[in-house]
This record gives sequence, C-alpha cells and structure tokens, in this order.
Amino acid sequence: MTNPSPPALDPRRRLIWRWHFYAGLFCMPFVLWLASTGSIYLFKPQIDAWLERSYDHLRLDGPRAAPSAQVAAALASEPGSVLNAYELPRTPRAAVRVLVGHGSTVTRVYVDPQTLQVLGHVEEERRFTRLIFRLHGELLLGRGGSMLVELAASWAIVMLISGLYLWWPRDAQGLAGVAWPRLRRGGRVFWRDLHAVVGVWVSAFALFLLVSGLPWATFWGGNLKTVRSLLAPAPAQQDWTTGSADEAARNRARNTRRDEPGVDLSGHAGHEMRMHAVRGAHDIPGMIGMSATMRPGFDAAALDRLVPVVAARQLPPPVLIAPPSAAATHWTARSDTQNRPRRVELVLDGDSGTLLQRTAFGQRALLDRIIGTGVAAHEGQLFGWLNQLLGLLTALGLITLCLSALTMWWQRRPHGKLGAPAVVGDAGPGAGLIVLVLLFSLLLPLLGASLIAVLFGERLLLRRIAPLRNFLGLAR
Repeated sequence: MTNPSPPALDPRRRLIWRWHFYAGLFCMPFVLWLASTGSIYLFKPQIDAWLERSYDHLRLDGPRAAPSAQVAAALASEPGSVLNAYELPRTPRAAVRVLVGHGSTVTRVYVDPQTLQVLGHVEEERRFTRLIFRLHGELLLGRGGSMLVELAASWAIVMLISGLYLWWPRDAQGLAGVAWPRLRRGGRVFWRDLHAVVGVWVSAFALFLLVSGLPWATFWGGNLKTVRSLLAPAPAQQDWTTGSADEAARNRARNTRRDEPGVDLSGHAGHEMRMHAVRGAHDIPGMIGMSATMRPGFDAAALDRLVPVVAARQLPPPVLIAPPSAAATHWTARSDTQNRPRRVELVLDGDSGTLLQRTAFGQRALLDRIIGTGVAAHEGQLFGWLNQLLGLLTALGLITLCLSALTMWWQRRPHGKLGAPAVVGDAGPGAGLIVLVLLFSLLLPLLGASLIAVLFGERLLLRRIAPLRNFLGLAR
C-alpha cells in the first residue's frame, strides 16, 4: 500500500503512488477477508469429506433398496418437498445423498441405502463450505455484498498494477530489494523490501484470482451473462451462477415439476416404491403410512432404470441425476466436479433409459470453456493439490502485502493526518494514464462509477471542509 517516496521531480509517479495508497486503504480489509475465506474454500473437498466422514463408512452387508425407495425415504423426511437430484454413492459404504427441494430451498438428506433410515439432513446453504462460499463472494449480504466485493476486487486490481509500476526498478543496484528482500537491513528497508518483492512475485497470480472471480459477481457477472447470451451460437444454460439470487432462481426451476403429472402412487411403480419404503421403515418415526400423503412428482421406475445406466459411465463425482422439471425437459445426469473441464452432462430418456445427448466440456462455447477453466483454477481444483498450494501461497502473499503496508504506514504516519502522499507540482495525469483509466472503467464499470464519485466528492465536498482536507492531504 505504501512505498518509499518516489523522486520529488516525478510528480506523475507520485500521483500514481497516491492512488496506490488510497486503493490499498480501501481494499486492505477486503483483501484480508477474501484471502482468508478463499484459503479455507480451496480445501472444500477435504473439508466436506471430513465433516461427512460418519456418512461414508457405514456397515452395509445386505442388498440395497431401490433408488426410488431411497428417494421416498428422503422425501418423507421433508414433507412437501420434491426430488431435486439423486447423487450416486461414491463408495460401496457411503450413505446415499438425496437433494430435495421446496421453492428455492434445497436440502441434502443422507439415507442408509440398506435400511432406508434417514441419517441426517442439512440445507445446502447451511453447509460449512457453502457458508464460506457466501462469505467469500457476498459477505452474506446478497446482491449488495456481491457488488461491494466486486468493487473491492476492482480497486485491488488498480492497487496491484500501480504497485508494479512503482516497484519497476529504475536506478537499482543489483537485484537485492528488487527480486528478493534485504532481510538483514531491518527497519523500514526490511518492510519496504518485503512489501515490494512479495508484491511482484504474487501479483500475477493475485490478478488472475481477481479476474477469474468476477464472473460470479452479481453486477459484472450479470453483464457477462448478457454478452454470453448474445454471442452463444445456441441457447445453453451457463455453468456458473451470478450471486445467490441467480442460484435461488435456478433451484426454484429445478424444484418445479413440469405440467405432465408424475407417477400415480396407486399404480405399479408407486406400489413398488411404497413396498420398498415400508420394508425399511420400522426404525424411522413417521415412515409408516407416508405413501398415502407423499407425491414424488417423478417416475420412480425411471430412476431405478437410470441409476445403473449412469453409474456404468463412471462420470467424475459428484454425479447428480435429476428428473424433468421447469429447467429440463428430460431426465439429466451431470458431473458436478469442481474441476470443470472434466464435467459431462447427459440427457436421458426415462422410459427406455437410453442416452439422448452427451455434452462434454470441450463441446461448450469458447467463452464458457475459458470461464470454466478459470473458475476451476480459482477454486484450486484444476490440477490437484499443486493448484491448492499455489492458491494458498497467493493468499498468504496478499495477507503479507496488507500487513507489511499497515506496518509501513504506522511507522511513517504523521501526527493528526492520514499520511497520504502529498501532491507535488501541477502536472496532470497525462494522456496515457487517462486512456488507461478509461479502459479500466469500461472493463470494470463499478470501478469507473466509484472513481467518478470519488473525484466529484473530493472537489465538491472534501476540499471545502478544512479539517477533512488537512487530514486527507488534499490540495485547496
């Protein structure tokens, strides 16, 4: 956030240093927050596996109930819900995960595949890693939080690029203090070198994380969604959501059954599902008699046909099988792996179990593939544990930048003032810098809007109030 004073004869460089200071001042709390929550989310697979370990080591020594009966048990435990998706068990000893929905809410139900006992349930949005995801991208504040994070990310990009400009060696004597810090110099030199050198090594990766995270943002991602719809050769649902409201709408569509009615429980398929459920219901409070009130809204026999068909294809887990809904005409099966380039989606005929369409990642539009690859790398899942390690080191580097900047500011802070670099000379920003600012404002609209607000606020208000003007170091 701060650097040793640039040469007094270079007012333009000092102007950039001033903007670097203010960008860092605004971004620092958000960068610390994003780096901390992002570091946790990098290890989502390991965290989820540890938290759900009790569901993955069941003692199963007999035949499994039919998938339709497993779903029936899950639906009975959540009255009024419908099947959102059935997740294929990852191991022979794992509990079945059934996603049931009601409105925009999705609940994960854990079912013993042999006894049909409901072992537990949790709303998807209340799972620990989902809470971390929302804290990371929206501060748990919905659309407003997403826009605030997007604004901070935009200014963080400015902070990193301006920092690289200030770091660029002009009269350096060797690589010490440029490529590696002079750790034995102590004092201000130590903190300056630590800030500058860590910044230059981490900047490329940090910029990638900031840019690859923008498609999730409500405002920037929503605009990208519009551009995508105009460029896409054929209509196709994008593989990522733009905020909690978008995800809620998608869940609502998946939880809404189509006009054609589901199986009648008085028929053969319904009778078979009731019998499976009642056989394993003696240990489940409320399971007896559930067949009289449960309306599954899907063809139970179709699910029993499709599960072995999908399992034989060995898609990367987790694999979700979903019934027809307002979001899909036919039954679908999709790999929901975080390593998005490995994702595959199948469209299936529920009556015959035949494959109607297979869409692999490589068949998606170019823009979708670029964003999907970026998202996978952002989440640390593109190339295994090395991706996680690189993401973690980048996050630790950003935390180091914030703490070293705070230390340097504390050491140099003037009494009664914020300590922003003073304006020297009358030189304006120059044509090149103006073009760069306009370009950034077009690519990052929230940045442009906030920049205009800051400039007008400074000229019309802050400069007119003497205490604020002196504290902020503004010119008259």
